[in-house]
Amino acid sequence: MVAYPGADNPPFRLSMLIYDRRYRSLTLQAVVFIMVMLMASWLINNTLQNLSALGKTLSFDFLFRRAGYDIPQQLIPYNSDDTHLRATMVGLLNTLLVSFMGCIAATVVGVTAGVLRLSSNWLIARLMTIYVEVFRNIPLLLWILVILAIFTEVLPPPNAYRGENPAAQMILFDTVAPTNRYNEVPANGMDNPPGVIALGREGISWAVIAFAIVIAAALIGRRLLNARAQRIQDATGLRPRTWPINLAMFVLPVLALSWYYGLHLIRPELKGFNFAGGMNLDNALVVLWLALTLYTGAFIAEIVRAGILAVSKGQSEAAFALGLRPRRTMSLVILPQALRVIIPPLISQYLNLTKNSSLAIAVGYMDLRGTLGGTTLNQTGREMECMVLMMGIYLLLSLIISGGMNVFNSSVKLKER
Repeated sequence: MVAYPGADNPPFRLSMLIYDRRYRSLTLQAVVFIMVMLMASWLINNTLQNLSALGKTLSFDFLFRRAGYDIPQQLIPYNSDDTHLRATMVGLLNTLLVSFMGCIAATVVGVTAGVLRLSSNWLIARLMTIYVEVFRNIPLLLWILVILAIFTEVLPPPNAYRGENPAAQMILFDTVAPTNRYNEVPANGMDNPPGVIALGREGISWAVIAFAIVIAAALIGRRLLNARAQRIQDATGLRPRTWPINLAMFVLPVLALSWYYGLHLIRPELKGFNFAGGMNLDNALVVLWLALTLYTGAFIAEIVRAGILAVSKGQSEAAFALGLRPRRTMSLVILPQALRVIIPPLISQYLNLTKNSSLAIAVGYMDLRGTLGGTTLNQTGREMECMVLMMGIYLLLSLIISGGMNVFNSSVKLKER
């Protein structure tokens, strides 16, 4: 046997890539990576060859051609003479709108149902159990169609509000008119509009900027005030009351700006065959939002219930021994500790809701799937390019949501002192 100088560190040999534990895992990773890259290269090359055989080339020039179709629900100005790229932007904004609204509402519904499912009231707990089991065990698409059928068959037509003795009455102090085609709600109006910053065809009102600055300042003030209260509590054991000041920092500036700009609500009125003066919410948006909220809320309710049960029972018993009431115990002791269990699976539900919004095509809501993956794809015949763009956009949205929630998870996790 040949003895090498420094036997603990023998010279490198190719056989060590397989037989040496220090290099074996790296070798396997490199082999798998090369195989995946070869497979991807083969798929891309095969796709390009098939497209070439069909007389097609991979090109995104179609995005700058005239779209030629209308989109009912718009967050930015759009008409049929605009390009497919702008139609895609309108669809993306519609996707973001329903996803944001759905995440907020589903969180409220899910947290409420999850807490009430653990209620000592037998009837409330069973009702929440029925809600969770019914909604999470029936496909989302069926719920979308069921809610759409209810809206179509139960709600009155717009002309039912016409006349001195109309067959239908507006609700919420005569400010909202639900119909089987759309929902008319009050719009914002200003007596003293401050002007608009023009950004091409879009514009940002100075009032929006002013309200954003006021809210941001209130959030910073709240953070500083709470930090000061925490220092006082650490030094004296007594925490000063902060909620009146926090409430005043938010409410008073907003009220002052509202008075200065003459902010008021414009109530809808029936003129002719349709309503005017208010804001039109298409039933497709409302139906999709309700279905996503109730469906995802059922899953969030189970996540919240599991997170609460993961907290030791001794925590609530200790809180009761200190004189805290059940509601305060839940908000101050149980839920803050349960967040570390709740947030990771909650991220997955937010991602699912965002991706499930692509079912909007079932009710005719023109989101990203309805514009780029629907009408644009059918008109241009660029199925490969449209699918690649849609996959990339949904992937980017998912990564942004996941990253943001991971940052929030890091900020609320328990920290050892």
